[in-house]
This record gives sequence, C-alpha cells and structure tokens, in this order.
Amino acid sequence: MYAITIPEPGGPEALVWAEVPDPVPGEGEVLVEVAAAAVNRADVLQRQGFYNPPPGASPYPGLECSGRIAALGPGVSGWSVGDEVCALLSGGGYAEKVAVPSGQLLPVPDGVDLAQAAALPEVVCTVWSNVFMVSHLRPGETLLVHGGASGIGTMAIQLGKAIGARVAVTAGGPDKLARCSELGADILVDYREQDFVDEVLKATDGVGADVILDIMGAKYLERNVRALAVNGRLAVIGLQGGAKGELNLGALLTKRAAVTATSLRGRPAAEKAAIVAAVREHVWPLIAGGRVRPVVDRTLPLSDAAEGHRVLEASTHVGKVLLTA
Repeated sequence: MYAITIPEPGGPEALVWAEVPDPVPGEGEVLVEVAAAAVNRADVLQRQGFYNPPPGASPYPGLECSGRIAALGPGVSGWSVGDEVCALLSGGGYAEKVAVPSGQLLPVPDGVDLAQAAALPEVVCTVWSNVFMVSHLRPGETLLVHGGASGIGTMAIQLGKAIGARVAVTAGGPDKLARCSELGADILVDYREQDFVDEVLKATDGVGADVILDIMGAKYLERNVRALAVNGRLAVIGLQGGAKGELNLGALLTKRAAVTATSLRGRPAAEKAAIVAAVREHVWPLIAGGRVRPVVDRTLPLSDAAEGHRVLEASTHVGKVLLTA
C-alpha cells in the first residue's frame, strides 16, 4: 500500500507519499481500507518531530479516518467485512489501509457520506470526553470555546447548543466569527481586537463561563481563571500558547474551580473504547437527527497531505481539512 511517511522531521515538504508494507490486523483489530482521513494539529506536531506516536502505534500520521472494513482480526465480533465505518486512531490514517482496535470503530452516521465521516471521530471524542464526561457541562450553563472556527471548535459549539448551553467563542476576525454564529454561538469574541475575559463577563452579567475548552495553554491560563464562574471548570486540551504558565491558586480556591488537562492519543485502548461508546450513544443520534454535523473546509488528495498541513498552519480554514485516499 501507499502511505504518507516522514523520513525526517521538517516543514510540509517532509511528508512523503511512499510505498510501505500493508498492516495486518492483530487480536481484536480490524483492517480498514481508508476512504478519507482528517488533518489535525497533532499531525503537524508529529511532522515537526515534537509528537511521536505512542508505543505500538503506526508511524504514519493521521488520528481519524473513514472507510470500509477489509478484514477482521482474531476475536472481533459485531463488525463485518464491507461495513462503512469511521475510526479514532493512534496513528496511521494517512494511508490506504490502517489496522484499528474494534473498540475505536464507529458506524458512519445516517445522513453523513463516507468521506465526510472522517471529520468526526477525533473531534467528537475530544469534545465529548472533555466538555461532558470530565467537565460535566449542563443545560443553561455557559461554555467558552477558544478557537471556535477550528475542527474542535465547530463541534464544541454544536454539541454545547444541542444540550441547551449558552456558547461563547473566540476566533480571529469577523468572517470566522460569522461562521461560528451560523453554528449557534451566542457570544462572539474577536481575540485580535477584544479581551475575552471582559466580553464573557459582560455577556454573563459578571458571572463568567462555567466550562472553558482551551487550546492555548500557558498564554491563556491566567485569563481563563479570571473568566471562570464560581464552580467553573477549565479543560486544557492544547498548548499552542506554551506549556508553562503561572496558576494563581488563590483565585482558583476563591472560585472553587477546577483545571484539568487531557490528551486523547496516548490513552489506553480501554479508555478510548469507553469514550467511543459514549459518543455512539449520545452524539450519533444528534448527527442522525441533523442537529450536529461535520464542518469540512476543503478536501484534498491524500498524496497532497503537505498542502493540507499548509492550510492548517495558515489558520485560514473553518472546520476540518480532509484528505481522500
């Protein structure tokens, strides 16, 4: 088969379309013939040499894909050859085939075509696990999403609104904020021109956000704590603004607030399977009912993954960038 390889870390040109051995599904795994994969920030970090795959994972980038089951490994039940699926991966989505633990498979939801389903697994699992399973967002609460026009952001807006929350977003510029508004965002903050703490406090009559989903890390840490409501929950899922920041524990104590930091890729298979099962139970009906949908900015050939990385790094997109095999 062919896959996107990374012989040496570097810029987008470091991604090389090359012939590699076919994967063989092991115990509890299925072999998926890839129809499409999605581009994520983690793929960019891997290409740059900063985020290696966990032990035992495919060396090729790609944390989510869609396709058809081509073969079943030993001990797999509940799936059949030919089933159309999408999958949460530890790596290997940028390839014509990938071996996936069966617990990380999802059926393609009703109303979503096979290629677009590749835009769902990683973002839905990330948002659902952090905003709902860890931070316990409830109807009537306020959710602040940083990077509202990103793949994660566009999904978080929709899921927040679907459960009856009020959603605030930060994004760069009026065009991206307009797209966030179309998805249901109630409070729109242009981080280039406005202070999100001031805007969120003003919009909530000084109460603040009950849950904050943060991709920036250190750069936003102090301001995120100020923007939290009493009993608020800050979920850090990215470090685009740095890894080391100063945390005012006094402010956190005063608000009886919590800060969590999670990643998805390196979790044990059993934890990923539990998240995938929760997503299938709670989110898949919302997608089938048309209340939540994948947001795809553009689709490129898998062999042109370098261009997909350039788009992501330029931050000109809204939603997901897909690569079709």
